[in-house]
Amino acid sequence: MFRIEAEVDKQRRDLLRSRLRDTNTAASPVLAALRGTPAERETPLHVWALDESGDLAGGLVGHTWTTWLHVAYLWVDAPHRGARLGSRLLTRAERIAHDERGCRGARLETWDFQAPEFYRGHGYKVVCAIPDYPPGITEYTLIKPLR
Repeated sequence: MFRIEAEVDKQRRDLLRSRLRDTNTAASPVLAALRGTPAERETPLHVWALDESGDLAGGLVGHTWTTWLHVAYLWVDAPHRGARLGSRLLTRAERIAHDERGCRGARLETWDFQAPEFYRGHGYKVVCAIPDYPPGITEYTLIKPLR
């Protein structure tokens, strides 16, 4: 007999994640080869742009894992848009991921009203489109090889 619960539990989440990682590692020679190496860990990668006053003008939050950069958030404050600040943040993150962490690819998700054309202009290609996620909006997953 099982008791099923639906509640936020960070301790159980961490335990589940650890057990899933162990199961995946045991099933995959590639993940097993990474076991215990720095590439196995998700390593945060943050790039910030500060204005003349030291206030946040934009930023990129992501992480690297194995040979991939995953961009979670990229944002530029409205007064600074159009000044290529987003391009500079993205380029810097890609350079760090490639040159310092050995990443060979980058991935991200964006919605149709956000920035798919911006990312295409930076060499990203759409590999997945999910219509109506959320309703009326399409979410795209894009990837790019890093060189």
